[in-house]
Amino acid sequence: MFDIGASELLVIAVVAIVVIGPKDMPMALRAAGRWIGKLRRMSNHVRSGIDEMVRQAEMEDMEKKWAARNAEIMARYPTGSEPEGGAAPKPDGAPENLLPPAAGSAESRATSPADAGNSGQDRD
Repeated sequence: MFDIGASELLVIAVVAIVVIGPKDMPMALRAAGRWIGKLRRMSNHVRSGIDEMVRQAEMEDMEKKWAARNAEIMARYPTGSEPEGGAAPKPDGAPENLLPPAAGSAESRATSPADAGNSGQDRD
C-alpha cells in the first residue's frame, strides 16, 4: 500500500526520536498502535457492511428471477391440468428413462424388490 523503503523508515525513526524524545517514544508508539487498530476495525466494519448490502441485492435479484420463472411455469401448467400423456412434465432435454415409473404401473410392479425375492411364489 505505502511504498516505504528501509531508508525512509530510518529517516522517520530518527526524526521521531529527535522530536518526541527517547523517553516518550514507547507511549507514542502505543498510541499510534491504538489508532491504527481503531482504523482497521472501522474499515473492516465498513467493508463487511458493504459486502452484506451487495449480498442482499444479489439475493433480491435471484428472488425476482425465481418468481418470474415460477410464474412462467405456473402459466404453462395451470393447477389441475395435466400435460399431454398424463405424465408429469420432464425437464427440457431429459430422457424418458430417467423419470420414475408411476406408482401403480406394471413397470413398477415388475421391478419392485418384493417381487424379486419371491421368484414367482405367492405371499401368505
